[in-house]
Amino acid sequence: MGELVLAEGGVFVPPGAKDFFLPPIFGGVTKPMVLVVLSVIIIGVFFLLATRSFKLVPSKFQFIAESVYDMGRNSIAREQIGGKDFKPFVPLIVTLFTFILVNNLFGIIPIIQFPTMSHIGFPLAVAVLVVYPVYHFVGFKRHGFVGYLRNQLFPPGVPKPVYILLAPIEFFSKFIMNPITLAIRVFAAMFAGHLILLVFTLAGEYLLLEAGGLLKPVSLLSFAFAIAMTFLEALIQVIQAYIFALLSASYIGMALASDH
Repeated sequence: MGELVLAEGGVFVPPGAKDFFLPPIFGGVTKPMVLVVLSVIIIGVFFLLATRSFKLVPSKFQFIAESVYDMGRNSIAREQIGGKDFKPFVPLIVTLFTFILVNNLFGIIPIIQFPTMSHIGFPLAVAVLVVYPVYHFVGFKRHGFVGYLRNQLFPPGVPKPVYILLAPIEFFSKFIMNPITLAIRVFAAMFAGHLILLVFTLAGEYLLLEAGGLLKPVSLLSFAFAIAMTFLEALIQVIQAYIFALLSASYIGMALASDH
């Protein structure tokens, strides 16, 4: 990314991938690990408080919890899996959405300011160890081993000679790339967004403290961009959590469907 040399001879070293690898807090425990555990505690406590006493006129906690559940149940699970099969998967979809969302939002919370999903290992673990086995398991259970492979690799209506090329592509897409791309989407968005915030924030600080007199006012512009990008990043964090849950439900729905 290079270096930016300013009027007073100081050198600005822009942030990069190295800034995402934080030193251990103690032993081998890092900040992202602590944040993952903290997110589980936050989600659990929130839903326990929100649902401990249901009221006809809901409290703020209850209203938010019901809205999140309704979105996961009706807007995602029912739409993507189907009205006949979606109910057993509602807890999973709501959990995926809230887990990804809270870990994303950590990136704009003061003091914390680190999106856990900007470390590829965390979204990859969720995609490969949770979503991937679930949708293939329900597919094998519904259609049987041979039936599920036939359903996924040999879509109907295709000339048989084409299957020679199509089947390996479908296998690579459905059994290898789906969980990887699911993880990369949220990782790339969180990594890039946090990096942009770092650039504007650190550049503003550098211009204010180290630059020559004519360049110091430019720091205000940099800080203004950092604030604007924070609001945009918050929107992206919500959208990415929604997309992760939506695609997870979509994969489950495709695994259960009778046709490809």
